[in-house]
Amino acid sequence: MSRKLLFSIFISAAVLTLAGFVVRPALSQDGEPMTRKIIVYKNQGGEEKIAKHNGVKIKHLKSINADAVFLTPTAAKALEKDVDVLRVEDDILIEASDRKISTEKRVSAPPAQSTPWGIDRIDADLVWGITTGDPIKVAVIDTGIELSHPDLKNNIKGGYNAINPLKSANDDNGHGTHVAGIIAAENNSIGVIGAGPQIDLYAVKALDRRGSGYLSDIIEGIDWAIANGIKVINMSLGTTSNIQSFHDAIARANAAGIVQVAAAGNDGLSVNYPAAYPEVIAVSATDSADTITSWSSRGPEVDLAAPGLSIYSTYKGQTYKTLSGTSMATPHVAGTAALILAQTAKCDADSSGSCSSAEVQDRLQATATDLGISGPDGLYGYGLVNAYQAVTQ
Repeated sequence: MSRKLLFSIFISAAVLTLAGFVVRPALSQDGEPMTRKIIVYKNQGGEEKIAKHNGVKIKHLKSINADAVFLTPTAAKALEKDVDVLRVEDDILIEASDRKISTEKRVSAPPAQSTPWGIDRIDADLVWGITTGDPIKVAVIDTGIELSHPDLKNNIKGGYNAINPLKSANDDNGHGTHVAGIIAAENNSIGVIGAGPQIDLYAVKALDRRGSGYLSDIIEGIDWAIANGIKVINMSLGTTSNIQSFHDAIARANAAGIVQVAAAGNDGLSVNYPAAYPEVIAVSATDSADTITSWSSRGPEVDLAAPGLSIYSTYKGQTYKTLSGTSMATPHVAGTAALILAQTAKCDADSSGSCSSAEVQDRLQATATDLGISGPDGLYGYGLVNAYQAVTQ
C-alpha cells in the first residue's frame, strides 16, 4: 500500500469524530489548506482517486454521481484534468433567506389560536372544509423542525439530518420551525394554524444553528426526499452562485415529480438559486397591502408572490415569533401546492391519475391573483398565490 494512500486513510480516520461526521482538516501533509469540493464523476465513483490526492471524503451524492470531499487547491486542479472526472466544484455555503431581515421577540407561552394574516390573505382558511392537506408529504429542507413543538409535533412524520445522520433533525436555529408552522401548524386551539393543518411534515436538516449549510448537505437532503416519496420540497434558502451540481439535483427531483418551491431572496436585485432554476417555483414577498417588499428579490424568474412581511409562526423552544423574508413567503406557496395535490382531480390535466410538478405549477399560476402590471411580471410573477381558487376553480 502506498505511503500517500496510508496517509489518506489515517487522515480520514482522524477527522471522523465520535459524533459520526467529518470535520475539516486544517492542512494537508504538505501544509496546504484544505477546502470543501464536490467531485462529479463521469462513470463510477473514485475512492482511489480521492486517496491518491490525499483528499478526505465527506459523503457520496447519489443523485449526481459525486462525492463531497476536502481537497487542497493542487489536488483540485489535478482532479479537474482527470479523464474520469466530469467537474470539480466548490461546496459552497448556502444561507436561510431571512438573515438580513429584522425580527421581533418571541412569545414564550402558547397563546390562544389565531389565523396569521398571510394564511388569511391567500384564503387557505376557506379551503379547510374541502381539504387540510392530508396525507401529502412536504419536506422542509432547512435548519430542521422542533420535533416537540406543541403546534407541529402531530404533523411531523419523519426526517433526516444531512449534516450528521447520527443525530435527529431537531431545529437548533428556529428558522425551519417557523417555516414549518406556515405550512402545517395544527388546528388545535393554540398558537397559529398553517396553510394545510394536516399536511405531513418531514424535517430535513441541511442548515446549521447559524442558518447556513453546505451545498452537499442540501443535495443530500434532496436525495433523501426523492428516496422517501416526498411530494413537495420547501427551500427557504438561497445563494447567488449558480452551481451545476445544484441544478442537476434539482432536475432529478423534478423528474421524480416533486414540486419544488424556493425563496427568491432578500437582496432586492436578482433571484437567488435554486429559485432561479426553471424547475423551481420562485417566490417573492409581499406586505399586507399586497405590495412587494423593498428587500424582496425580483426578476424574470419570479413565478408567484406570497405574504412575507411580519409573519407570525412557530419557533424553537416551543415558542412563536414574527419573522420577515422570502423565507416566510415560500411556505405559503408550498402549503398551497400540497392542498392542490390532495385534490388530484384539480391538477391532473392529462387524466393520468396523478399530478406532475408542472401541472401543479400551472394550477398555482393560473389561479393566482394578478398584481402589478397586467399579466406576469418580474415583481409578482403570475400574482399572489390563492389557495381557495387553486383548490376550487
